[in-house]
Amino acid sequence: MTRLFDVTDKVVCVTGASSGLGKQAASLLANAGARVVGLARRTEALAAWSDQTPGETAHLTADLSDRNALHDIARDAAKPFGGIDILINAAGINTRQKAEDVSDAGWDMTLNLNLAAPFFLSQAMAPGMKAKRWGRIVNFASLQSRRAFPGGISYGASKGAVEQMTRAMAEAWSSDGITANALAPGFFRTELTGPVFNDPVLAQRNADQTCIGRNGEPADLDGPLMFFCSDASAYVTGQTLFVDGGFTAK
Repeated sequence: MTRLFDVTDKVVCVTGASSGLGKQAASLLANAGARVVGLARRTEALAAWSDQTPGETAHLTADLSDRNALHDIARDAAKPFGGIDILINAAGINTRQKAEDVSDAGWDMTLNLNLAAPFFLSQAMAPGMKAKRWGRIVNFASLQSRRAFPGGISYGASKGAVEQMTRAMAEAWSSDGITANALAPGFFRTELTGPVFNDPVLAQRNADQTCIGRNGEPADLDGPLMFFCSDASAYVTGQTLFVDGGFTAK
């Protein structure tokens, strides 16, 4: 049974690995025996993560919002340990603008980082996975993939599209041995959700809306992530798993 969730010696690239759920994912997989390349914009934070994490790790400073650089980023991510087996698209941004305040620049930045970057990075890494007849792509969706929140029109549009993109990736690549799935976290304390958790009343209100009665802890994503990254999910593709304590069940 343990072998079902084995990722030993798999080469993993995790975007957004310098903080939050991306960092949690990168650390989890490294501790599980994978060889992990952490990717983000902040060199010092990435280096600190790599130095503090047991196992085989490397880090790559890159700006995923530069679409013209994504093929080079994919190439460079393969240099430390070889071709990527598992891609975790965890990087993202939420501008939290009211509909009437959304600007061209804010809209483009959100859609570019949250939607275009995961696709084109996956596109660049897919040929290597196809050659092995084995690959895993795990995208990060959101509660806002299906729920509308105040100030979330551009973010929600991007995350709704991530859910559909995940299905389309599965249709395109799963016959070549690559599964594509998405995790949709509920309310987890990260840098991205800092404004929510800085308001104790709002944070408690969100917890009260779950079936379980609390907000998420980073470790709550560990099991679902290992499932999607391993052979345990070999016949699961194109799916979005809401890890939200039952928020979307109510």
